[in-house]
Amino acid sequence: MTDSGAVLPWLVIRQDDNGNRYRVGRYATQDEAQKIADGLGRHGHEQLYWVERMSRSARP
Repeated sequence: MTDSGAVLPWLVIRQDDNGNRYRVGRYATQDEAQKIADGLGRHGHEQLYWVERMSRSARP
C-alpha cells in the first residue's frame, strides 16, 4: 500500500472485434484479475479479455 491507497498493478484488457482495446479494471492480484477476465470471456461474444501487469513506469 502507498499513502495514496491500494496498489492495483493488474489490468484486465478487452479487445472488441474491431481491434479497439479498453481497460476494464485494475486489480491487486493476478488471480483476481484472471477470474474477472475468465468470467467476462464466458459470455460468448467475440471480444477478447486478458490480464496484463501495469509497468512500474506507468504508475502515478
